[in-house]
Amino acid sequence: MENTNFKSIIYKTSSDGKVAYIILNRPKHFNAIDQNIPAELRAAVRLANFDSKVHCIIIKGNGPGFCGGYDLGIYAEHAQRGQTEGSQDLCKGYDPFKDYLTMGEATECYSELFRSHKPTIAQVHGAAVAGGSDIALCCDLVVMADDARIGYPPSRAWGCPTTAMWAHRIGPEKAKRMLFTGDLIDGKEAASMGLVLMSVPEAELEETVNLLANRIKTVPINQLWMHKQVINSGIESSVRSSQRLATIFDGITRNSPEGIAFQNAAMLSGFKDAVKKRDEPGNSVSYRIKWKNRL
Repeated sequence: MENTNFKSIIYKTSSDGKVAYIILNRPKHFNAIDQNIPAELRAAVRLANFDSKVHCIIIKGNGPGFCGGYDLGIYAEHAQRGQTEGSQDLCKGYDPFKDYLTMGEATECYSELFRSHKPTIAQVHGAAVAGGSDIALCCDLVVMADDARIGYPPSRAWGCPTTAMWAHRIGPEKAKRMLFTGDLIDGKEAASMGLVLMSVPEAELEETVNLLANRIKTVPINQLWMHKQVINSGIESSVRSSQRLATIFDGITRNSPEGIAFQNAAMLSGFKDAVKKRDEPGNSVSYRIKWKNRL
């Protein structure tokens, strides 16, 4: 059954009603996050949680990829992020609390996947980049295609991952490597470092995720809830405190001298050019080739 009340996602359940599917549905924009996705994502998770038939939730992307992050065509190139996400007119000074209220709300929406009473699985193909990685890594389990990419390039300038799930998944040293460089890694590397559960050929991705969901859905809902509560309880307080700090810092990065320069560059020459200059300095291609050879 499909719910038609959403604008930027699709919500439906399997024929037996035991699996809920949340599908990011802006394929022409690589499912980039618009003003609708955060709240609709939270609403869809709550629909599944209150559906007595649903045992687990799968989130995936329609079209060429999982999620390309925030729609910079809206939030950077046309300088509208402040209307919905937090960059401000600085002529009267920067107000971190105002920024925290707006970005904190988005963080809460993505974190609904982490707090969901029912298991959540991210099915990642194409790319889960920047805000897209926030969404994927809030899920209990992540399965990637071998050639899919995940990472947080805005850590180079104009962003800090507000859900702060990196260190909780892979520990401080590997998380620092990812955020100090802003590197994108493929599914195989993500699985090898323990960031995601597994990586499979893209042709096998959907079948693999469905096999996992079909196994999970044979467990009583109350059992699944209890196991998740026990495991999450060990990190909930640290996740909350990390998210609070990360959300504040995300606002600062977007309003720092470097953040303002990035946004101005995006307004002048387009976000693709600004991102290229931010993410591909010097011999980055050579660096990535040499780095992969050392893995």
